[in-house]
Amino acid sequence: MKMTDRSLDLDTVQAFVRIAELGSFTRAAEASQTTQSAVSLKLKRLEERLGCRLVERTPRRVELSARGVTFLEHARKLLEVQDSAFAEFTGARQRITIGISDHVAGPELPALIARMNAQDPQLLIEIRIGSSGELLQSFDRRELDSAIVRFHDDRRDGEVLVEEKMGWFAAPGWQNIAGEPLPIATMTEPCGVRIMSLQLLDKAGIAWRESFVGGGVTAVSAAVIAGLGVSAMARRMLPFGAVEVGQRLRLPALPRLPIVLHSRVKDGRAREALDALSAAFRSAARD
Repeated sequence: MKMTDRSLDLDTVQAFVRIAELGSFTRAAEASQTTQSAVSLKLKRLEERLGCRLVERTPRRVELSARGVTFLEHARKLLEVQDSAFAEFTGARQRITIGISDHVAGPELPALIARMNAQDPQLLIEIRIGSSGELLQSFDRRELDSAIVRFHDDRRDGEVLVEEKMGWFAAPGWQNIAGEPLPIATMTEPCGVRIMSLQLLDKAGIAWRESFVGGGVTAVSAAVIAGLGVSAMARRMLPFGAVEVGQRLRLPALPRLPIVLHSRVKDGRAREALDALSAAFRSAARD
């Protein structure tokens, strides 16, 4: 290639940005719906074109080199210009409507949405929060393009994004009164986590009573921190300061619960953005 050829392959630039943002070749491949070797090859081509190493591989994760940190800002600008030009010459903004279960959304939801927007700033994103059951019904009525929910036993049409660790949590210093039923803070019906956790308590022969019923994870988290009782929650959803009490109280072990993506979006810009969201979600749920 002649030195006067100053062009860059934007596919290789996009691969680099995804590696940088997701901190993993595997996750970058998931977001791109390709293989890890394909992502590695694109990065190699870009590094050869620029004449420098952009990424340093460590045993635990990948890190940007000093030149990589500098190039990342320029790479994002290149992709933004491409997206802007594409949107201007292809008509109206594309829209995607995604339902996310309240048990799944988590405190990192703003960062996940930002990641999705960074993938395609011209895409109009609509997010709806609700229970897994309600969102699946809306998805089946074609009111949603996609839904990210807890696994339902009667469904086999989704893609498992990650399996999350669950635990029993309470406020620091909380103590159960000896001889009294275990006070439980939980979501309103129908809620898969509620059903599963109460069934496990019954099977273990542990007496319980409802001390608080909330319409969302935020309300249940507040009740836990207020000392109203114990709740079965994903570690990622923990309210600040909550501690795990399952082992101390000899409560039944909770299984890992799958988070599942249901989608009818198969290709195009919306699918690319959804893939970026899914990959970022896997990253957030695993960390």
